[in-house]
Amino acid sequence: MMNAIAIFNNKGGVGKTTLLCNLASYLQKRLGKKVLVIDADPQCNTTTYVLDEEQFINVYYEPTEFTIADIIPPLEDGNGYITQFEAIKSIHFGFDLIPGNPKFASCEDFLASEWKDVKSSDLRGIKSTMLFVHFLTLCSKYDYVFFDMGPSLGAINRSILLASDYFITPMSTDVFSLLALENIGTSILNWSKAFNKGIDGMEDFKRKSIESLKNVCDIKFLGYVEQQYIMKTVGETKRAVKAYEEILKKIPDEIQEKIILPINGDERSDIEYKIGSIPNFYSLVPMSQTAHKPIFDLTNGDGVVGAHYQKVKDYEKLMKKIVDQTLRNMEILK
Repeated sequence: MMNAIAIFNNKGGVGKTTLLCNLASYLQKRLGKKVLVIDADPQCNTTTYVLDEEQFINVYYEPTEFTIADIIPPLEDGNGYITQFEAIKSIHFGFDLIPGNPKFASCEDFLASEWKDVKSSDLRGIKSTMLFVHFLTLCSKYDYVFFDMGPSLGAINRSILLASDYFITPMSTDVFSLLALENIGTSILNWSKAFNKGIDGMEDFKRKSIESLKNVCDIKFLGYVEQQYIMKTVGETKRAVKAYEEILKKIPDEIQEKIILPINGDERSDIEYKIGSIPNFYSLVPMSQTAHKPIFDLTNGDGVVGAHYQKVKDYEKLMKKIVDQTLRNMEILK
């Protein structure tokens, strides 16, 4: 069974792309899962990260490949949903990719306009909003589909979140990540209610045209990952520096109040929503970006020397913990 997972925060600079690409690659390369990554962020950072130079040229300079921007035009023209797509396989990350495209940002106005008709149970508006719900029906050969998204609460991200089964929120250790949590929880809750109400209000004969699709939003919060805090050693224990400690203390309660209770609807003592804490790996991240390889696969040919080797091993152990906890939470929330 395919699971669709959005990686989302209403704040940029939280390590979203690095987390998503390494998590997806670990599932594909270490656990043997079939993974598709959809770069739905118009900044296209995931695409830049995972494609080598030749693949990148084929996408943007000599455009011959399918990109995220190819999903919308048939719908805008009144021709309905696309019926097939061809993804690119990332050579080093191992997963399949639907590349991003800056042109995709221009779809925002179209989807925003169509959303107005959802509330009146209009079939066209509902079908347009269900764009990614339908697209996911074409992805049945995959075990996991990940969406990389920009930080906005606009119409594109709304359609993605309404279609997804789960979402993960990367958190930077700053006050703005905390402030963004309420925006996320409130928006998803309101969107879900409006969408489900629009579906319920449809006439029976109209509803039949979408009955083959998942026609209810029931997205669940899978957990959060703390990013890029600075460590100091106290005795034999590594701790975040004091400037971040107060924020770290607040995150669990804020997540519980602003995200878990509104969206998942209950308190589950058997779920650890903090699925990982990623310290600053410094030069390994730009090294990974230059090599277009996951951090846990970096070698001396990519510039790994001396203490870097241990850091690469540490990152793989950390990614294993994050993946294990993610899968555990997914199993509980099913």
